[in-house]
Parts: sequence; structure tokens; C-alpha cells
Amino acid sequence: MKKQTLIYLCLFGIFMFFTPACDKESKDVSYPVIIDDGFLPADCAEFMPGGVIQVAFKCTDDVELGNFNIEIHSNFDHHTHGTSSVECDEHQHDGQEEEQHQHQHSDAGWVFNKDYEIPAGLKEYQGSLQINIPADAEEGEYHFMLRLTDHAGWQTIKSVPIHIETAI
Repeated sequence: MKKQTLIYLCLFGIFMFFTPACDKESKDVSYPVIIDDGFLPADCAEFMPGGVIQVAFKCTDDVELGNFNIEIHSNFDHHTHGTSSVECDEHQHDGQEEEQHQHQHSDAGWVFNKDYEIPAGLKEYQGSLQINIPADAEEGEYHFMLRLTDHAGWQTIKSVPIHIETAI
């Protein structure tokens, strides 16, 4: 009986010894942070078809960052993502002209969607890149979205309204 108790105590001790190491990785229960200061593109920024969108951001996580995704899609239907309270000044159209302007848009407009890896082990990262706008990109309102995911899978989203217009 003593031998069996000793075996159980040893197994329990081994279990307790390895549990903190396994538990350490599961402690990441917070979202990564996208820092607003210096974020580009700025709210309501205007770009021309064939131009370039300069992207700059800083982000942090308490344990480890994972990757980020940049998506740009049309906002021709005036939807929101709930991450920005900014409303850009619309180009002024009178009633009939506004209706014609809305019908000129396709359903999709220009779409950009790309994933980027953040080097392993980082808690802070400063991203900087350029995105080329196709020369035939449809004009209008767009959303620029940055999705930041940490190593544990927590995700933070920042959405910024932008415009693509030939006459800026």
C-alpha cells in the first residue's frame, strides 16, 4: 500500500512540475494593441487611381505578436465596421446627381487583401509598407482595415475610411 501511495505522489509531483510550463503559454488572454499615434493612412485620406497608399503603424502585445492582414474594400454601400467614429465629408451632389453617382459603381470596386508575418518572439512591431493602387481602381469610398493577431490568436481590428478619387 505504501508503494502504491508513493507512486501516486511521484506522479502527482511530476504533473505539478510540468503544469506551470504548459500553463504559461495559455496565459495570453489579452488582445494585441494597435497604437493610434502615427497610424497611416489617416482617416479620410484621399488617393488617386495609380497612386500609392503609405502604410505605417506600431503595435504591441503582452506575450507575443503573430501576424497582420491588410484589407481594402469598397464602401459603396456605406456600411461600417464599428472601429472608427469618423465620417468623412462626402463630395456634394444634388439629389439626381447623387443617384446617378451611386449607380455608376460596380458591386465590388477594388479589393486588396494580404497577410503578413511578424517575426517570431516580438512583443512590439513597427510596420511600414506601400500598397499600389491599380490605375483602373474604381473611384469612391473605401475602408482600409488592419487586422492584428497575436501568437495566441487574439485579434484587434482598426478600420479607416479613405477615398480614391481622380481629382484630389
